Amino acid sequence: MTTSAADAPAPGPDHGPALLPAARSVRPGDGRLVLDASTALDAGPGTETVARVLRSELSAATGLPLLPPGPEGAATAVRLRIDPDAVDGEEGYRLSVGDREAVITAGSAAGVQHGTHTLRQLLGPAAYRRSPLPGARWELPAGEIEDGPRFAWRGFMLDVSRHFMPKDGVLRYLDLLAAHKLNVFHFHLTDDQGWRVEIKRHPRLTQEGAWRPRSRFGHRASPLWNEQPHGGYYTQDDIREIVAYAADRNITVVPEIDIPGHSQAAIAAYPELGNTDIADGNGIDVWTDWGISPRVLAPSEYTLRFYEDVLTELLELFPAEFVHLGGDECPRDQWKRSQAAQARVAELGLDGTESLQPWIIGHFSRWLAERGRRLIGWDEILEGGLDEGSAGLAPGAAVSSWRGYSGGVAAARAGHDVVMCPEQQVYFDHRQADGDEPFPIGYVRTLHDVYRFEPVPPELAGTDAERHVLGAQANLWTEVVHDRRRADYQAFPRLSAFAEVVWSQLPPPADRDTAAFDRRMEDHYARLDALGVEYRPPGGPHLWQRSVLPEGVEGSLGRPLEGEPPAR
Repeated sequence: MTTSAADAPAPGPDHGPALLPAARSVRPGDGRLVLDASTALDAGPGTETVARVLRSELSAATGLPLLPPGPEGAATAVRLRIDPDAVDGEEGYRLSVGDREAVITAGSAAGVQHGTHTLRQLLGPAAYRRSPLPGARWELPAGEIEDGPRFAWRGFMLDVSRHFMPKDGVLRYLDLLAAHKLNVFHFHLTDDQGWRVEIKRHPRLTQEGAWRPRSRFGHRASPLWNEQPHGGYYTQDDIREIVAYAADRNITVVPEIDIPGHSQAAIAAYPELGNTDIADGNGIDVWTDWGISPRVLAPSEYTLRFYEDVLTELLELFPAEFVHLGGDECPRDQWKRSQAAQARVAELGLDGTESLQPWIIGHFSRWLAERGRRLIGWDEILEGGLDEGSAGLAPGAAVSSWRGYSGGVAAARAGHDVVMCPEQQVYFDHRQADGDEPFPIGYVRTLHDVYRFEPVPPELAGTDAERHVLGAQANLWTEVVHDRRRADYQAFPRLSAFAEVVWSQLPPPADRDTAAFDRRMEDHYARLDALGVEYRPPGGPHLWQRSVLPEGVEGSLGRPLEGEPPAR
């Protein structure tokens, strides 16, 4: 079998050599560079980690040693170089391939790594396998590719609270993100249904909060239950490994701890975090249902100190500039009925119960800022207003705009940075078609719908506020995503389209060439196959990807109405 870029479609003006994401500039040359057992991997200063990752991946797939060049040099070589003056932007790169060497030059190690992923695509789908196929010949087409990202934040959020993903699955997803030139992994670690990160000062968070006795099967209207207990968590060493593995691939891990709503798992472990002076304020379990739990954190000094303990340990584990604190979907009913909460409103001089949630978020935004970090939260953190200072959000607080574009527009106009992740476009738990989907929840969002997603809303395009759009993020919530196979089905191939949207310089959505994108996806499906990704085929799910549902409950396992998406 021969695996080389010769098997790819001929370069054309719409897509070049079947790259995904599409490159900014492709100039084909004459001839080919043949990689063999004598080919050296020459890592310039600052590229040592990139070289280690590339050697690990390519040597496994090709069987080639890719050793450093010896004193006599090498007949052929892959060379990695950092030269900020030679390329456009820190993450920009240039890949030049001649008949004796391939040289990746970039503005940073991250840019070099992006170039290695392009090189790997040029080698063909077999370059993504973990062992070489017999008879393979490894060739790169001559030419020059110049490339760089449109956005600095190219993210993917994985919810491991509703259904836990073991550590090896998380590491695998980091590889998949890197292969698509995505660079932010938003790690949703806590919610009503489970607490997934070890906190040594408060061990019951994982001893008790990481486990629930059963789970509803399907969405929250379903009458079916999975009676198998569910749970799991990451030790602090697991987290250190995940963060280091991501850093080796130039991916930033942004942790999320959800407060003051979506906190029933924490309250189940430590009841004193709840509103204990009302009838349903204590004696609860980790939630077994989906949706929005009515049980929220008490606005007490104990709660503040407890979560300061939690964040102190998290800051030691996650070096990222941003920490996500949720701040969304916080019912106020318990606070309205709690005398202690009402006394707190009076003590703080707040306008009313509605101000408690913004007050809690404001406190932690300032606490993080004092320690050199930045709060990011769902767009509900805007409910207290956008004023900065002693009673509001700290300078530098950012917004994840999920309820459409409006929250992001308001935040950007007020000078806050924004990550666009509107559920109507980039929530990957939503169904991909009408009819035969396993769990038909939310909006129908096809591969082409995602390809037409535009992160910059028209209200901001061309204005000074546009600079506050850091980028965009696709979110995968896991109420109906029970395992890795279902995660693959929901995420892919839509995540491939999203990756091109946030990386490539595309025309406006109405002018995007979906036919050219589909042609490149034909090659990319072969890469995903080699990687073992169990994506949704373009013609619809495989038989084994469909759920076989008991008669009479099909309509209650999801929310198929287009106008009524599931709650986050």
